Amino acid sequence: MTPEAVKKELEEGLKRGYDVPVITNYDWLQLVNPKYTPSQWFSLDLGAGELAAMSLALEKPSHVLLLDDMLARRTAQAAGLTVWGTLRVILEAKSQGLTDKVEPTITVLQQNGMWISSKVRQRILRLAGEMK
Repeated sequence: MTPEAVKKELEEGLKRGYDVPVITNYDWLQLVNPKYTPSQWFSLDLGAGELAAMSLALEKPSHVLLLDDMLARRTAQAAGLTVWGTLRVILEAKSQGLTDKVEPTITVLQQNGMWISSKVRQRILRLAGEMK
C-alpha cells in the first residue's frame, strides 16, 4: 500500500522525464492515505511522500516502510518503524530468486541519479555474493 502523496510525486517525476513506476500499472497496490501525521514531523525537511508514507506506517506497524532519504529513515526508525531502503529490497529480491544479480540494478540506479558510495556498493555486492 502507498499513500496518494507518493503517487503524486511519482507522476511529477514522470512528467519531468524520469523513469519511475506508474502506480496504476500495479493492480495489487492499494492507495491508502494516513489518518494522522505527527505535528513535529512537519518541521522536518521531508517531502509530502515521505511524510505520508511514514504516517501510514505508524498506522500499520507490522509493515515494512520503504525509504531512501536519510532524514526520513532516521525519523522513522526513531519512531520504532521497520525501514528498508531500495538496496535492501534488491538484496531481498535476489535472496528470493527474483533476480540473479544485483550489480546491474545498482548500476542502473546510479546512472539514473541515485547516490551510492563505493563503500556501500561494495558492501551490497559482498552481501549478494557478487564481489569481483
